[in-house]
Amino acid sequence: MKIVLPNKVLMIILNLQLHGHEAYAVGGCVRDSILAKKPQDWDITTSAKPAEVKKMFRRTVDTGIEHGTVTVLLGKDSFEVTTYRIDGVYEDSRHPKEVRFTNKLEEDLKRRDFTINAMAYNDEVRLVDAFGGMKDLNHHLIRCVGDPKERFAEDALRILRAVRFSAQLGFSIEPDTEGAIQELAPTLEHVSAERIRVELLKILVSPHPERLRDAYRLGITKIILPEWDEMEGVQQNTPHHKYDVAEHTIHAIKNIKRDKILRLTMLFHDMGKPAMKTTDENGRDHFKGHAIVSEEIANTVMRRLKFDNDTIKKVARLVCYHDYRVEATPENVRRAMNRIGVELFPYYLAVRLADTKAQNVYQKREKVENIIKMRELYQETLVQGHCVTLRDLAVSGKDLLAIGMEPGHELGCMLQELLEWVIDDPDCNKKELLCEYVKEKLGL
Repeated sequence: MKIVLPNKVLMIILNLQLHGHEAYAVGGCVRDSILAKKPQDWDITTSAKPAEVKKMFRRTVDTGIEHGTVTVLLGKDSFEVTTYRIDGVYEDSRHPKEVRFTNKLEEDLKRRDFTINAMAYNDEVRLVDAFGGMKDLNHHLIRCVGDPKERFAEDALRILRAVRFSAQLGFSIEPDTEGAIQELAPTLEHVSAERIRVELLKILVSPHPERLRDAYRLGITKIILPEWDEMEGVQQNTPHHKYDVAEHTIHAIKNIKRDKILRLTMLFHDMGKPAMKTTDENGRDHFKGHAIVSEEIANTVMRRLKFDNDTIKKVARLVCYHDYRVEATPENVRRAMNRIGVELFPYYLAVRLADTKAQNVYQKREKVENIIKMRELYQETLVQGHCVTLRDLAVSGKDLLAIGMEPGHELGCMLQELLEWVIDDPDCNKKELLCEYVKEKLGL
């Protein structure tokens, strides 16, 4: 098999070989190349020790030198070059206590997580596949290298990575590997929130986010996202729905583009439903107030998983307003843009559409037509430059102070009152008219 290596990767490998060392591209870049996908990163493994690697290249960074990794900088690109190694005892279900360098490639490959990630390549030897990675690629299988219990005991994050690769590649998890996941899923509690967040996001924005149901079935979400488990099996006996809450959520996630903010919003949008479920005397279910509870859950989970504040703010707001439905009139759309935010409004429309598509046929046409009309009115509002925020108002706080208003709470309330007026009637957004109104109201 021939893999076309980038010129800079070739240069690094050839330089190491010219100095008497072995060197190969390894891991995910080899897997992706075989699958005809463009690798995001190119990693290199070598028999050379870190100090030797540093001598061979002008610009290097000690990114993980205690574990044998040196980053080689070539122009604007960076490449991790790691010495063949054997991992010592893992004491925290995540990191080896120590590593020993070796001069045998196979010893290095056998410590890796899955067979499809344990292949190496260079132009001289071609593909090195000691553990059946090609066979598993052909059979679309995620299989651990060696004993899966040992691999997961070494690094619990591999449990979540198995589901992530399954979601990204559309592969099944091999039965013995799956059994080990189910047994050792509780050890995920030893993994940092940041690492959990990264893998969970990759599952969410993958082509197969439905693999979250596998994570539930294998006991993974019970540890990393127990809020998901609360949604499983919660029926929605209402004309608007045909799935339980968890299955509806999966369909809603799949109905929206692979964007971090949008897919997180769909993950959380109905998480408040189990807590807010009531059933009337006719056996019909209701979930009044679930959007507010879902917003609270979204905030709690994202803070627990150490998301950045901007992501938390945007997702929580979209979750809060995901079920905000009004008649599609110009003034209603302007008011919604004010409440939700001008920049977030297209996201809100996408969220509503994805949610609607995952529901029953009951009133679906009317709901979709409402969303389309709101999108048209949103675009018209932007084109016409109508005022929907205080920033767009023809007067400012300084203007009101200049005509005699005192600074403080009343000034803020007056600005808000003026904004409400021009949202209802955009033609009134004129400085002279607004100032006259304030003067009359205050008797100035």
